[in-house]
Amino acid sequence: MGYFQAVVLGVVQGLTEFLPVSSSAHLILARALLGWDAAELGLAFDVACHVGTLAAVVAYFRADLAGLARALPALFRAPLWPADAAGRRLRLIAVGTLPVVVVGLLFAGAIEDALRTPWVTVITLTGVAVLFLLVERSGRAVKGEDAVTPGVALAIGAAQAAALVPGVSRSGATITTGMYLGLRREAAARFSFLLGVPAILAAAAHEGLHLVEAGMGAEQARMFLVGMGVSGVVGYVTIKYFLRYVVGHTLAPFAWYRLALAAITAVWLVSGRG
Repeated sequence: MGYFQAVVLGVVQGLTEFLPVSSSAHLILARALLGWDAAELGLAFDVACHVGTLAAVVAYFRADLAGLARALPALFRAPLWPADAAGRRLRLIAVGTLPVVVVGLLFAGAIEDALRTPWVTVITLTGVAVLFLLVERSGRAVKGEDAVTPGVALAIGAAQAAALVPGVSRSGATITTGMYLGLRREAAARFSFLLGVPAILAAAAHEGLHLVEAGMGAEQARMFLVGMGVSGVVGYVTIKYFLRYVVGHTLAPFAWYRLALAAITAVWLVSGRG
């Protein structure tokens, strides 16, 4: 794997982690369509790119995260549901993180072994696109982030856990679930991105342990750093402009994009080129 591939995959990750189109699907399809060895670096490199996008989230939401960090010491001694906004948000993120922890611990290996294929992405890209269109038509998305309750946080967290399946899209599933439960697009997107911080951090730490055990050469380390750096820069720009976009625009263009990508991929697979 050369530096060109590392840059391309870093750009793909940075763009698609925060857009509701599925970064895992695009990484799988980019490798398949360009004929790159999917096993080379593989999931470990994908997680390295996720670390880059994690850095982008931390940089963009640094004020929010600083407030959460200040509220952290009081997490276990404050009332069960504190009155201050930072403490309340911290507990909501903790509740929303529970599903991905459970599903990740129990099923991550099976998902990785069985579901990281182009055909799975065709199905999930299509199914979630249809959900986008249905939720946009429902007219439910009218509330701000202060309307997030523990039940809403848990439901959005369940959507995040479902996004472990390639093609679902973490941001797409969580934003759509939030909108279905009444949140405005921008409120759902902000909560979704903050909710993703512990999940991405846990995935990176888990894969990092495997890398430490297996060892990493200097060339591989440079590849990982290139992917992380590119995905981080592209991810920061994507967050900035996507949050502006969702204030006044629907998710329908992303739904049609997903349907078009699924159709093109299906034709490519049926033709025997995949």
